[in-house]
Amino acid sequence: MPRVLIVSDSHGMTKELEMIKTEHTDQVDHMIHCGDSELPYADEPIQGFSRVAGNCDYDPDYPDDLTVDVNDLRFFVAHGHMHHVKMTLDPITYRASEDNAQIVCHGHSHFAQATEIGDQLVINPGSIRMPRGRREETYAILEWDDDKNATVRFYRLNGDEVKDLARDLKLR
Repeated sequence: MPRVLIVSDSHGMTKELEMIKTEHTDQVDHMIHCGDSELPYADEPIQGFSRVAGNCDYDPDYPDDLTVDVNDLRFFVAHGHMHHVKMTLDPITYRASEDNAQIVCHGHSHFAQATEIGDQLVINPGSIRMPRGRREETYAILEWDDDKNATVRFYRLNGDEVKDLARDLKLR
């Protein structure tokens, strides 16, 4: 089953980002950082991640958004600040649909959740630095099978699963 690691809003936490990367590199097919790493684009801790600029990232090498294909799924990645994700997910899901993305990954609000909107799965992995809405610092892993049965699981920095955030769903 393909697996994608999704992290956001690490806000300079290099040790923790390296720890997550080391823990999961051999267990996932792709790694995504949804912005606000506060690291230069070429810094070692962020290497290996498909990554975008957040409102706290000033290195001009970061793209504002990107589209990534992993196996049979297309991911649209943006931080979300330019799409006003704290107010509504409509602009970011519309932008993702322009790229025919089934999965939308964003950060900015620091609020961990996986939500289905139309034919898209929208994932905010939360923040490994300053979570909002709950106390746990979180990141997410999405996995799916050939029939597009998918699971989104959220994890704390210590590797424990945050079970009440998990979602099982059928991708379209």
